[in-house]
Amino acid sequence: MFASEPAATALLLTTCGLLLGASVLFSRASQRIGVPIALLFLLLGILAGSEGIGGIAFADYGLAFRLGSLALALILFDGGLNTPLKEVRNAWAPAGLLATVGVALTGALMAVLAHLFGLSWPEALLFGAVVSSTDAASVFAVLRGSGLSLKRRVGVTLELESGLNDPVAVILTTALSHNLLHPGSLVGWRIGVDVVTQLAVGAVAGWAIGTAGRQVLGRLRLVSGGLYPAFTLSLALLAFGVATLIHGSGFLSVYLAGLILGNGPLPYRAALLRVHDALAWLAQIGMFLVLGLLVFPSGLAAVALPGLGLALLLAIVVRPLVATACLAPFTYRWREIVYIGWVGLRGAVPVVLATFPVLLSAPGAERLFHLVFFIVVVNAVVPGATVSWVTRRLGLE
Repeated sequence: MFASEPAATALLLTTCGLLLGASVLFSRASQRIGVPIALLFLLLGILAGSEGIGGIAFADYGLAFRLGSLALALILFDGGLNTPLKEVRNAWAPAGLLATVGVALTGALMAVLAHLFGLSWPEALLFGAVVSSTDAASVFAVLRGSGLSLKRRVGVTLELESGLNDPVAVILTTALSHNLLHPGSLVGWRIGVDVVTQLAVGAVAGWAIGTAGRQVLGRLRLVSGGLYPAFTLSLALLAFGVATLIHGSGFLSVYLAGLILGNGPLPYRAALLRVHDALAWLAQIGMFLVLGLLVFPSGLAAVALPGLGLALLLAIVVRPLVATACLAPFTYRWREIVYIGWVGLRGAVPVVLATFPVLLSAPGAERLFHLVFFIVVVNAVVPGATVSWVTRRLGLE
């Protein structure tokens, strides 16, 4: 009965309004009971899905991938805008090691564990790549949205790692997805070259667009203050899109562009930062709701046991070991290393990456997608819900 306009559009807008409003209203309750807000958005999406009370039929992985990429770009840009460059200089080396070597070590260890849980080696390697990186949306939300006054060096290391580690995970996921379709096609040295190339190209593109945007903003006199956020939003989209089109890392590019802009003079700075903060929150809500709609509870039962086991091993064993190995050469105290190892949050990034092999129709891709869901949910509860308590216990406020 709602097939004709304007009823179809009205129904779509009503549904979006209800989901968005419910997400915002329940966010306060999630803070009180200690459930991470990202998990709340994800669960609301599941409840609204075809097997939930909402009954919304949604299985468009392509649209979810595009919306997820856009949302991550907005979140990373906002993160760059709010990160002091002075702190980045002190933390770039350990964060960079965590974002490269740490991602590779995490992926390798998780692949071994996944193989022990019954996955074939091609599937296990792909699974390890998908869950190898921390999630900027979750890390920024926990560290900035919980009211924690965390010691700055530790906080910047976590934020910088989550802003830098997506490129390596994306490259590994892409290569290993094709390897799942065509076993034996993987060439190890080529992955290393791709990682270095995409990081370099992404860094140059982000620096160039951020620097050019900073120069233009310094000379720009627009007729309305409301046009400045529109211009900075265009810079964020350009930084992600241009870098990706020239075979660079769009995620690194958009983060660096935000970092360069945020550490220079900005017209209407306070209002501009509020707009991008609002856009980042809107992106995070929309992304987790859409990803929740893709999850079918009936498909979770078959992978519940290995999913829970792998998720707990990642949070309690693998992440702390990798963080310790990467941070040992630096002057971090043991409390700081323990904390960074604990707050290696997984969120939207693994779920977005898990849609890629589904889009390629790779064998076992949907099973892998549901396995990743357990990683996200358990990781949000075990480290995510305890961040405030661990911060106080370790004396890092």
